[in-house]
Amino acid sequence: MSKKKILKFSQIKEFIFKRFRKISKKNKTNFSNSNPTRSLYFSLLFSLVLIIFFYSLPILNEFKKNIILASKEVENNSKSNFEKTLDGEPIDKSSKVDEGLNLKNLFDDVFKFDDLPSDTVRLSASTIEQLFKETDYSLKEVRKTKLVKPVKLSLLPNEMKKIESTKKRKNLFIQIILPLVIEENNRIKLNRIKLFSILNKNHNSNSERKWLNEKFKQYGVLNKDLSTLKIRMDEVPVSLAIAQAAKETGWGTSRFAIEGNALFGQWTWSGEGIKPAEADDKATHKVMKFKILKSSVRAYQRNLNTHSGYKEFRNARAELRDNKRKLDGLTLATYLDKYAETGEEYVRIIKQIIKQNNLTDFDDVKLLPSSIQLKSLI
Repeated sequence: MSKKKILKFSQIKEFIFKRFRKISKKNKTNFSNSNPTRSLYFSLLFSLVLIIFFYSLPILNEFKKNIILASKEVENNSKSNFEKTLDGEPIDKSSKVDEGLNLKNLFDDVFKFDDLPSDTVRLSASTIEQLFKETDYSLKEVRKTKLVKPVKLSLLPNEMKKIESTKKRKNLFIQIILPLVIEENNRIKLNRIKLFSILNKNHNSNSERKWLNEKFKQYGVLNKDLSTLKIRMDEVPVSLAIAQAAKETGWGTSRFAIEGNALFGQWTWSGEGIKPAEADDKATHKVMKFKILKSSVRAYQRNLNTHSGYKEFRNARAELRDNKRKLDGLTLATYLDKYAETGEEYVRIIKQIIKQNNLTDFDDVKLLPSSIQLKSLI
């Protein structure tokens, strides 16, 4: 197959001048016998055409860059790439789905809460109970109506350990954590709706491309791989989140939960945290510390959605999605054996907590909307 030759600017210029000389020679006699004024007129006209032509070339070239190439830049290949991925055809041969992690901006939106002015007040257990009573917020009503009042607290009460009734302590803990978990799931739901809306378009706007780049950073996605973003940007079943929070904090009684709002026992080697009492002197890890409970919930979800240790969890969740099945906490708990050193024993305990406390009742509950945008999720 022959290659197409591309004429350079200098070649075009030389060709035009040769052509001009050829015409000049051919018509030399005619021009010499003709009126000198007319001859001068044609020479000036041709010169003017040449000047305009060469003057316009850079402008046309710039127009091509700014208009034609710019239109290609906003062209969205997301849909076709996404369809290739679903058909088992990779977008890029060098990329693999849900592999690799960019840690640089992973928790930026989590710790942004630390920069906000702190006006949170730690309410007592009795005050919280009275608040729930006045707003008619009870777990019995939630199980019946499948609706949760948007009562969101930032701190656990100091008296959690002092509540003698185990049932009462568990109920209070669930009531505090439940709206926070659902709120974070709602945020992810809205993001997934926007993601699929973008994927179904042939062209992306500047704001949509900016939003995608932000999400690639938040979920540590390498090579801007859309199929990886789709797998990572998804919810964590409410029953699973509550069970893990209960296990890690002793139903809200641990030092990490009260002092550091740490609901899920996440470790850190560089950030601010609380050193476990049982850790030896050589231990360098700490339990991550948060300003408010909401930060802990978001960090937990981001951890499950990005860490390589929970890739099987994400694959199982994606399979449930593909089969049009709801996200089941008991099923997905099976794939969290790497969450704790006890492995399979940890999974067994989490499943037991879910079953004994009927936490799957909360997997399909909805948070009463605090905004017009959230009404679509009910």
